[in-house]
Amino acid sequence: ISLAVAPGAHAVVLMDQAGWHTTGKLEIPGNISIIALPAKCPELNPVENIWQFMRDNWLSNRVFKSYDNIVDHCCEAWNKLIDQPWRIMTIGRRNWAHGS
Repeated sequence: ISLAVAPGAHAVVLMDQAGWHTTGKLEIPGNISIIALPAKCPELNPVENIWQFMRDNWLSNRVFKSYDNIVDHCCEAWNKLIDQPWRIMTIGRRNWAHGS
């Protein structure tokens, strides 16, 4: 992200509070600021709804045979999702973010 920020500009990145996002080991470039979303607020983090959609439609109620089988199913689900950009936009859309 840092490399994609225009020279002289500053980026703000919203992140959930996953451990790897809040660790002191994370090196944050000078042209980026991190804003942590409140815990347990999926309405502020649309990707949570994406994960839920994938679980509901392609990954739940299964018995996986092995770790590789889990990875294969997750990759297949991800590829199905990225083939449907309109679905991603619908799931991730927040009316409040577009004003009235």
